[in-house]
Amino acid sequence: MYKLLKTEKQARRGEFQTVHGTVQTPAFMNVATCGAIKGGVSAYDLQQIKCQVQLCNTYHLHVRPGDQVVAQMGGLHRFTGFNGPILTDSGGFQVFSLASLRTIQEEGVWFSSHVDGRKIFMGPEQSMQIQSNLASTIAMAFDECMKNPAEYAYAKESCARTARWLGRCKAEMQRLNALESTINPQQLLFGINQGATYIDLRVEHMKTIAEMQLDGYAIGGLAVGEPPEVMYEVIEAVQPFMPVDKIRYLMGVGTPMNILEAVRRGVDLFDCVMPSRNARHGQIFTWNGVINLNNAKYVTDSAPLDESCDCEVCRRYSKGYIRHLLKSGEMLGMRLCVLHNLYFYNTLMERIRQALDEDRFEALYMRLKGVIDRRI
Repeated sequence: MYKLLKTEKQARRGEFQTVHGTVQTPAFMNVATCGAIKGGVSAYDLQQIKCQVQLCNTYHLHVRPGDQVVAQMGGLHRFTGFNGPILTDSGGFQVFSLASLRTIQEEGVWFSSHVDGRKIFMGPEQSMQIQSNLASTIAMAFDECMKNPAEYAYAKESCARTARWLGRCKAEMQRLNALESTINPQQLLFGINQGATYIDLRVEHMKTIAEMQLDGYAIGGLAVGEPPEVMYEVIEAVQPFMPVDKIRYLMGVGTPMNILEAVRRGVDLFDCVMPSRNARHGQIFTWNGVINLNNAKYVTDSAPLDESCDCEVCRRYSKGYIRHLLKSGEMLGMRLCVLHNLYFYNTLMERIRQALDEDRFEALYMRLKGVIDRRI
């Protein structure tokens, strides 16, 4: 259940209560695609860097080790060791990212596994069944994430199909949550707004899915190549038609500035692989901007990654040492960079929440704009 505590213009401060704990929003979900953050970061590490929600991927866990295996192990919470809320993506993004390996039909989608090439069928019912086996806190509805740009006629047809799939997802989740064998009978369902960059399609699709009385609503299909200004325009257009009393999730976004802009437009929840992926390649987020640790000027730099950061990495290690680890191919270098970047993101969300509590979000936004995204 989502509780809206207060607003500052369009920005929202809230709490999202789940069977696995309460999430303070706005919040960033840390992406553990296969049950762990790439870079040697465990669920126990996440609890030390202020992570509230872990995100795992339905398609990847279905392929390996298999959702039945996870179910036998007691669900994702027991399997990974994370004791807070876990959200599972539906597999719908793989409809987009594995375009060369799939065929879309009304019933669902045929995939060729990226691991061994075997044929896999996933539709709304299969996605819900897999996510029920994973026993996540929040299950995402099965949808089609379209490429940008998409042809208008195709986008309109896809939106209608995604809405039909959502109805099937809701019915199947209700059936699964009523079974005695279900690990988490209080699993929640989020619907996903689609429509490419066509404002009229986005608004109509949002109106349609808002009527389905779901636990939360996501905006999908953005941050896939369109300019940031277009993404913000879509959020502004869709936001008035999203239920005020339900949590709002912008999928796959983004940079620190993307998050500030989206919070300013009424979004509550975010996820993105970028802070961990970029960290493994030496891109570090700091309160003064973004640094590339591969640059030669850091070879003998004895300062921490960010002198104003109090994470464990910045308290203990120098830029020069971590750069050496990355250049030597040592996993510790990737791990330290990932831990710092995720701590930075979680701290950013913490500061956003505090600013909203104190009616100074706009001041925080103006102070960070043009600073935290600049290249140093």
